[in-house]
Amino acid sequence: MSKKHYGLLGCGMMGQEHLRNMALLPDIEVAAIFEPDAGMRALSQALAPAAHQLDSLAALLQHPGLDALIITSPNHCHAEQLLQIAASRPLPLLLEKPACTHLAAVRELRQLALSYPAPIWIAMEYRYMPPIARLLGEVRSAQACGPAVMLSIREHRYPFLAKVGDWNRFNRNTGGTLVEKCCHFFDLMRLVMQADPIRLYASGGQNHNHLDERYPDGRPDILDNAFVVLDFPGGRRALLELCMFAEGSRYQEEISVVGPKGKLECKVPGPGRFWPAALLGEAPVAQLIVSPRQPAGPRLLEIPVDPLLLAAGDHNGSTFYQHQKFLAVLQGKQAAEVSLTDGLKAVVIGLAAEHSAQSGERIDLTQGPWSLTG
Repeated sequence: MSKKHYGLLGCGMMGQEHLRNMALLPDIEVAAIFEPDAGMRALSQALAPAAHQLDSLAALLQHPGLDALIITSPNHCHAEQLLQIAASRPLPLLLEKPACTHLAAVRELRQLALSYPAPIWIAMEYRYMPPIARLLGEVRSAQACGPAVMLSIREHRYPFLAKVGDWNRFNRNTGGTLVEKCCHFFDLMRLVMQADPIRLYASGGQNHNHLDERYPDGRPDILDNAFVVLDFPGGRRALLELCMFAEGSRYQEEISVVGPKGKLECKVPGPGRFWPAALLGEAPVAQLIVSPRQPAGPRLLEIPVDPLLLAAGDHNGSTFYQHQKFLAVLQGKQAAEVSLTDGLKAVVIGLAAEHSAQSGERIDLTQGPWSLTG
């Protein structure tokens, strides 16, 4: 089968993770890259030496022979870039989350989703982490816990990393922490519950991180911790607990799903490059714990991830599996699994949670400006 030729829009830290993972798939060739920052451009050239380095999105869209575009530019660029691509050359897209950063863009992109003639896949990597994928499989089977009634996602992790131009220090660029970081988790909640949430309440703050930092654009205003409680139809509920000054944790993500038959728990370690192996030995292995009510008693399964995939990025191997599936879309073997509509719903939930954390309001997600159906 012939190779698929990709264009890459933006090639900072996340774009380079995509390059390392695409290099593991022999049917993908990165043909062209547009990255405006000189330092990031040099790093991307080292990872994809055969790729043409171009000087604009327009030039990328004019590059011959492209089968798809991978978009890993800063969050606030996504909506405008999607509209430009749709107007010029609507190629199949793999777009890094979040799809956009404000409600006006959500409205525009909802219309785009109805008319875009090619697949758009929103890069929700957490779906494809092997331990979380195993958890989702257990939930779908309904054998271990039955229909999900309560869902809890806890992420205790390191602060936001430095990005080019420090764009990720400001809500106006990221959409806010509960969009930038947590749209992944709101996507997982919809997937586990097989429904949209109907209301939410959030409490959050900036208690520790970036307080002493100053930039030409001012002081960072991003949340570093939060709780978000979401109600789902049928009296079911979910909780997100986020702390971004807890990098000493053994596991970065801990997910619990409880139903009438029992409980499922998933524990996922953070990026191996941050694990203090000199002090603590080998990094922990992801776990799935199945705890039925009858007969009572937990069963622990370790879910190791291929070391080659762990070395290729910070997302527990998921970027590779996501690209494997996106390639299958281009080859006509399957449909896109995470639609633009899915991505936009995760953005709206995140924006509503940001608003709730700032205002103290409970947000109705079924009508008005925060409606998930538009």
